[in-house]
Amino acid sequence: MSDFVTAINCMDGRVQLPVIHWMQEKYNVPYVDMITEAGPTKVILEGTDQQVKAIQSKLQVSTDAHGSKVLAVVGHEGCAGNPVPREKKTEQIKQSIELIRSWGYPFDEIVGLYVNGDWEVEVVTG
Repeated sequence: MSDFVTAINCMDGRVQLPVIHWMQEKYNVPYVDMITEAGPTKVILEGTDQQVKAIQSKLQVSTDAHGSKVLAVVGHEGCAGNPVPREKKTEQIKQSIELIRSWGYPFDEIVGLYVNGDWEVEVVTG
């Protein structure tokens, strides 16, 4: 197994460490490649071709150079880049996972995560 996993996360600094720590503990890895956007699920689902291609190129580096086999797609409470209710955000996380699966990257697992208002990581299930 690789020393790396990957997260597509919000740029909001409040959600970085909770996601990093959760992924390190869950997958027993030292490193989390962090791909950040303001409102990442909105960018994945509604972004410009250029925005989506930028995410894809970073995913390619993470899988090819770092051997990452696990991806987390993250949304959080109080997101300024995608200010929608929790229910909408969790639906966007699920839709983003399905879209990313169609891109054909060699992830063994893609997990949805939601960081709540107490900065705790919750798994989003389908």
